Amino acid sequence: MSTTTREALISGDYFESASFVGLELGAIDLSRKEFQSCTFRGVKLPASQWLGTLLEDCTFELCDLTNMLPRGLVARDVRFAECKLLGVDWANAAPHPRLAFEACDLRYAAFSAMHLRKTPFLRSQITEATFVDVDLTESDFDGSDLAGTSFRECQLQKVDFSGARGLLLDPTKNRVKDARVSLEAAALLAASFGLRVAGYGEREPAQRARGRRST
Repeated sequence: MSTTTREALISGDYFESASFVGLELGAIDLSRKEFQSCTFRGVKLPASQWLGTLLEDCTFELCDLTNMLPRGLVARDVRFAECKLLGVDWANAAPHPRLAFEACDLRYAAFSAMHLRKTPFLRSQITEATFVDVDLTESDFDGSDLAGTSFRECQLQKVDFSGARGLLLDPTKNRVKDARVSLEAAALLAASFGLRVAGYGEREPAQRARGRRST
């Protein structure tokens, strides 16, 4: 795989099996370019534009894509590993993207009216993000932090949240059949409805009784 220069990236329209390493191109316009089986490593592309761009079988590693603009982006089998993707609004990407996220920073990201079935969101920081009308069936959030993230009108059937942290999910506003959650998430959900879960967040009656006898 050949390493591609800054000038070639700017001027070219089609790239296959190319490698982009260490480039810094803030707010670059990459619209309507095609990338097939390409690798981006340590590249800084904040506020970059991807209107009508094709990414197929591509990998982004240790990249800064903060506030990238994926409007019309066609993404097929695109993997992001240890990337900064803060504040990205994915709602206007082309339909049915195939994405994978691993150890990424997805704070303040927005996903709306999208099909993201079986998408891995692994070991990522997804705090203060929003998912609205998203099909996440069978997706996996193992090891991710979801504090402050909201899910509304989403299809969450068979989603694995069991290894996620900070999840607060309203089952009355989402389809959650067979979704897996941790004990912590179940207790937080119960608390949001005014319930108290015995053995979680408070001592058992026997423990409380022993505590009274010891005073």
